[in-house]
Amino acid sequence: MDNLPLKYHPWSDRLAMDVALALEGSGEKLPEILARHAITAVELGEYNKDSMFLLKVDHLREEIKEKGMTFRLKAKAQAEELLTTSWTLIHSADVSATVKADLIKSTVKWSGLEPTKDASVVEGGIGGVTIQINLPSQELPKTPLTVIEHDNA
Repeated sequence: MDNLPLKYHPWSDRLAMDVALALEGSGEKLPEILARHAITAVELGEYNKDSMFLLKVDHLREEIKEKGMTFRLKAKAQAEELLTTSWTLIHSADVSATVKADLIKSTVKWSGLEPTKDASVVEGGIGGVTIQINLPSQELPKTPLTVIEHDNA
C-alpha cells in the first residue's frame, strides 16, 4: 500500500467493481480479475475480510441491480481511479505548473467545492455574509422618546 491520501486501502475501487460485476454474472471470471489486478487468490481472500471492501462491493452490486451497468457508473468508477493519477501528477516535479493548476481547478469543480456566484454579493466586492433578523411583528409605541439631560457636576 502506498502513502497517497487517496489510497487508504490496499485494494482499488476498480477491483471492487470487477468483483461486483462477477458476482452479478456480468463480469470477467475470477482468474481474469486476479490477472488484471495483479493479485493472488489469497490477497483477494484478505480483501474479503475487509468490511470496507465488502461494503463497496455490496453498494456496487445494488447499483448494478437497480441501474444496470450504465455508462455513468463506468465513468464514475474510472473517475475515482483517476483521482490517484491526478494526485500523482499534481505532486510531480516533472509536471508544469499550468497542468497542475488545471488539475486542481478540475478537482475542485468535480467535487462541488467551486464557489458559486451569489446575486446578493455586490460585483467587485469581496463577498460576505448576509444576516437577517426577524423580530416579532409588534407595533412600536408612537410616543416620542423623552431625553432627560443630567448634569454630573
